[in-house]
Order: sequence, then structure tokens, then C-alpha cells
Amino acid sequence: MANQANTEILRAALTRYWGFGSFLPLQEEASACVLNGRDSVVVLPTGGGKSLCFQAPAAVLPGIAVVVTPLISLMKDQVEGLRECGVPAAFINSTQSPSEQRAIAEEIRAGQVKLVYVAPERLVTPRFIEFLSSVSVSFIAVDEAHCISMWGHDFRPEYRQLRVLREALPNLAIHAYTATATAHVRDDICTELFLREPEVLVGAFDRPNLVYSAQRRTHGLAQICAVLDRHRGDSGIIYCIRRADVDALSAALSVRGYRALPYHAGMDDLERKRNQEAFTQEQTDIIVATVAFGMGIDKSNVRFVIHAGMPKSIEHYQQETGRAGRDGLEAECLLLHSYSDYAIWRSVLGNQGDDPEAAQVALRKLDVMYNFCTATGCRHKALVEYFGQTLDKDNCGACDMCLGEYDAVDDALVVAQKILSCVVRLGERYGAHYTSLVLAGANEERVLSRGHDALSTFGILSERRRGEVRDWIEQLVAQDYLQKTGEYGVLQVTPAGRGVLRGEATPRLLRPAGPTKKTAKSKVSKESWKGVDRGLFEALRALRREQAEQRGVPPFVVFSDASLRDMARRRPSSLEELLRVHGVGKKKSRDYGELFLEAIHEYCEADSIDLDAAEHVPPSKTAPGDGKPRISRARMRQQAAFNMFAQGCAIEEVMETLARSRSWVCEKLALFLDAEKRTSPAPWVDDATFARVRAAANRTGTDRLKPIYLLLDEEVSYDDIRLALACLATDEIPQC
Repeated sequence: MANQANTEILRAALTRYWGFGSFLPLQEEASACVLNGRDSVVVLPTGGGKSLCFQAPAAVLPGIAVVVTPLISLMKDQVEGLRECGVPAAFINSTQSPSEQRAIAEEIRAGQVKLVYVAPERLVTPRFIEFLSSVSVSFIAVDEAHCISMWGHDFRPEYRQLRVLREALPNLAIHAYTATATAHVRDDICTELFLREPEVLVGAFDRPNLVYSAQRRTHGLAQICAVLDRHRGDSGIIYCIRRADVDALSAALSVRGYRALPYHAGMDDLERKRNQEAFTQEQTDIIVATVAFGMGIDKSNVRFVIHAGMPKSIEHYQQETGRAGRDGLEAECLLLHSYSDYAIWRSVLGNQGDDPEAAQVALRKLDVMYNFCTATGCRHKALVEYFGQTLDKDNCGACDMCLGEYDAVDDALVVAQKILSCVVRLGERYGAHYTSLVLAGANEERVLSRGHDALSTFGILSERRRGEVRDWIEQLVAQDYLQKTGEYGVLQVTPAGRGVLRGEATPRLLRPAGPTKKTAKSKVSKESWKGVDRGLFEALRALRREQAEQRGVPPFVVFSDASLRDMARRRPSSLEELLRVHGVGKKKSRDYGELFLEAIHEYCEADSIDLDAAEHVPPSKTAPGDGKPRISRARMRQQAAFNMFAQGCAIEEVMETLARSRSWVCEKLALFLDAEKRTSPAPWVDDATFARVRAAANRTGTDRLKPIYLLLDEEVSYDDIRLALACLATDEIPQC
């Protein structure tokens, strides 16, 4: 196929299945590599759409794409999302019975599946490779490919087994995808997978929708709660270093009324899975976790990530904060740190006696991470430069430094000289904490017993808060005017620091802005809410939650926050206009369109707000009417449906008469059955099917449709289950 033809085919698939009007940067180039059969390595930041780089080509190529991914939860989320968009996908893993796996294999042989997700251990088994050789495979996609490299931040030895793919399946192109990979890691991926002249595509590492801030941990719980209070009702993740910290913080937040659950590797498998599902299903707002949580989460609407302790590398920080704002909307990322975090990690990483080289690499990464925490420059700039890129603006408008959360110290040179002089007079034999005690003039026994109260620098910064002094010491370290040496972080003045003592350079010292100073809001936050009717957004969010609960899928799989905001901005009046909304493809329009349009119509009619607004135009009310009560079109349609149901009309007849979809009619029929207190769904559901649903519901409960659907071997439709449950709910009400 010609390149232009490829582009047109991909864009058509993008609109049809995902409801996107254009590709994100490098998506089209990466997809073209797949269509052209050329090996590739694609590095795109989390939220940059790397999954679409192989999903879109898989949807249009003949045969099946095999996707390697390390975690079961990731497979589940990806497959659910693809099916909701209308792309047939499946996974094969250890949670399935042999009969379930055989059924999927038959679907693959019959050409009914476009993508299958498997773990690396399964893919390289002789039996599975033999199976792949017997079917039409379009290509192999290796997701989370950094796991293959010892130099990556999440090395997994089982990924090294993937090297056998080239020999076992020599005619297939192999494509590797990751969100974080330095040049060294990219080279390692190419070598280990035996890629043939691969196209290496590296996207911009900057995530401009993430608002980064770093604070010294002083009152950890209060600092965390301040973020949670800004994000009431939003989804977020809090990362801790140790399991004990996870348990303690989760309990403390629950006591204070926050919906928080713990997650770490020391928990029972069933409890951990239950908590993860509660988070993805939005039954809880907050997950407090160790780094064991996250890689397998494809949740797009995480609005904040808090690090209650410092991560051990920039790669980990980039990956973990990258779980926020995957829908492209604004998200807050707070990093709380202290030198004790550094000491904990140094102890852990330095004791890797089996691999001294790996230990040294890890310790160097740890130093860089700590310097990032205490640096005085733009956070976005520091991150992209670490990955070998540059930021093309002086002010990112999305970090604590650039948003004015810190003020420059006016007499920075004098303050720095006092600190450096104190380090010299202490013989360059003490750490940052002890040095700050001397500078503050602390009358502690250890200071007095050593005679350091007699030094000329004793109490020289006593008018400053001790916490500020400690911060300035760390800022001088980050700017290379001081360095820490040895196990205990002893301070020494560097040659650059000697220049400061001579007045040849002036460091940049910062302190938190005063409480009266109003800091700027990030540009992406202001832009993403522009023209959005917040009341309508919340109404649509509630409807999304209802639909997700009924179908047993995460709410963000129904529609992303970005889609809901765009609906609440455009306020579409028809299915044609709904298809213009970001992220609304044909299947989602067919499945949910009329329900969401009805909610939009009702909201706008109640407040006399115009429909079909131009993008970014604020909601405007129409001219007032004659004061008579009005019945909305949505209510009139519902009443018409109720009248037809009362006459026993078939679902298809109501669909044709009212020009509504099956999902809309079944939704109204369920309401009708409930309103009429019917105890049987006949004639719309036969007695035998009703009995099967009743028996299944007695085992699974009636809260969700999907467990019943699966228990009935997917033989009873969701519509029939919904109608049966409406009658079962009535049957449970005591009759007078």
C-alpha cells in the first residue's frame, strides 16, 4: 500500500473506533512502521498514546497482532477498552480455565480477533509458538519494552526470553514500545530482541499537562490532605516507600473520611486485586501504594499523584507521575522528600552485593533524583534534559518554580557565604542537619560539647527558620556549591563553592512564597475547562458511573474525562454532533449516544441553555419563555415509550416508531418495569431466560451485570439481564 493510502486507512480507523480526529505526535509514523513491516522502537511518554501505535494498525491489517505485556490487570483493561471501541480483542493468561483458553484459540483461528495479549513467559513456550505458526499473525508488539534492559528502571529477567522470537518467527516484524528509555536502554532493546534495522522513534518526554511540585516533608499528613482537599471526588494515587507506611497512611486517611485503600506486595492476593478493582471502578478515590502498583493500570482519569517519599530514580518518578493525566487533562504531582528517604534508598541499593556494577548505577541515579528534589529550576526542564532533550520555553507554566510558589531570597549571596563559611569552620566533617543546627544557634548538648558555640558562624542565621536554612543547604548541594561525601553525607565545599566565598558567583536560593501571595494556575488547567458547563459535566459523570456499573467496566472505559468535558462544552443535540466530540467513535455513539444526548437535552432545557455550542464558547441561556411549565422532549419520548410498553409492543417496534437505539429502548423499558412494579419481564424476556438470570443473580448478587453475563457463559444479552434484574428488584420488595 502507498504511504498516502496507509495514512487514509489509519485515520479512518482512528475516527471510526476511537473517535479521534487526528494523531498525536509520532503516532502516525509509528503506525506506518507496523503497516510497512519494519521493526521499530517507539518511546512515547505515558499519555502520549503508544498503545494506539499498534492497536490502530492491528485493526486494519489482516490476521492477528500479538501483544506482549507483563501484567494481567493491564491485559484486562486494554482488552475491555478495545472491545468498547468495537475492536475485537482478547487475552490469554493464568486466570482463565483451559476451556476458556481453548475458546479464545478457536476465535483466533476463525479470524474473529484482531489483537491478543499474552505474558512473555507464555509467548516463548514451544506450544504457543507452534500455535502462532498455525494462524495468520500480522506482527508482534512488545509493550513495556524497557523491562528487557538491565539499564531500565524495571528490569524483568523473563523479558530476556523474548530474544527467541526472531529465530522462531523470522518473517514477523517486531515492535517495541515504552514510556521511559534512555539511549542506553534503547540500544539494549534493539540488541536483545535482534531487531533488524529498526526505526527508532523518540517522542517528547515533556508532559505539559502535569503540574509538578516538590516539598520538603515537614508535616506529611497535612501536606497530603491539602492535595486531597483540592481534588475531592477525583481519582489519585499516593506512593510510599515501605509497606508499613502504606498501611499507616491508608488507615489515617480513612479515619479522616477520605475514600482510601492500600496496595502492596505483602497483602493477600485477593485483597490486593479487590482494592485495585475498587480503584478502577471508582468505588474508592485513592490508592495508597508501594511501587508494586501502577504498571498494569490503564486508568485515564487519575487527577493527582502524590509521592509521600522520594522514589529511587528519575525513571521511576517519570513512570509513576505519568499515571496521572493520561487523558491529556491537567493533573497535580506532589513530591514530598527528606534526606531520610535518600538514606533509606542508599542503604537498600548499596547492599546489592551480587551485582556491584548495578548497585553503582542505581546509586548514581539516586543522587540525580535527590538533586531534582532540591533543585531551584524548572521541574519540566530538569526532567526532559535528563532524557537528553530540551525544553523550548523559559517558563513551563506547570511547576512550583514557574508558577510562583517560591520566592527568591534577596540576599542570596550573603546567606550562601554564611553557610559555606560554617561548613569550612566545621572542618568539612559534618552533615547538613548538624550544620543547620550550628547556623541556627541551637543550644543542643552535642553542639555545646564540641565547642561549636564558640565558632564565628554559630547562630549567624538564627533569625531564619531552621527549616529554611536546611533547604538552602540542599539547594547549594543541588547547584554543586556543596557536595555530600561518604555514608553519612558529610558536607564539603566544591571549587564552585570557593568561588561563591570569593564573591565570584551568586547561587539561586528560594523559600516558599508567603501565604498572602496568589500563585498562578497552570495554563493547561485553565484551557481544559474553558467553555465547559461544570454542572453538566458532573451530571454526565454520574451517568457514566451508572452505565459503567451496569456493564461491569471502569467508568473511563465508557468515556474519558476529556470526552465528558468536550460534551459539556459542545452540548451536542444529535448523534451526528456527538460524533464530533473528542473520543466518541461509532460504537460508543451507538451504545451510549442517545442516553447521553438525553441527559444533555434535559440539563440544557431545565436551565434554558443553548445546544450545539461552538467549541470554547461559554454556556449561554436562551431568551426566557412565557412562564408556562414545559415538558422536555426527552420526557415526552420516555412517556411515549412507556405507553407502547403498556400495550406490550416489542422492543424493535418501539425502536422503529421512536427512532431510538436498542440500548435507549431497553434502558426505558427497565425504568418502565421498575415504575410498574412488574415481577416478570415477559413478553420481552422469556420465562426460561428469566429463570436463568434469577439463578445466576442469587450467586453473584444484583449490583453488576457482568458477573451474571459471564456466569451464563455470555449466552444471555446484557439487555435481557438488565430487564430481568429490574423485575427481580421489584420481587424483593415486601408487598403490603
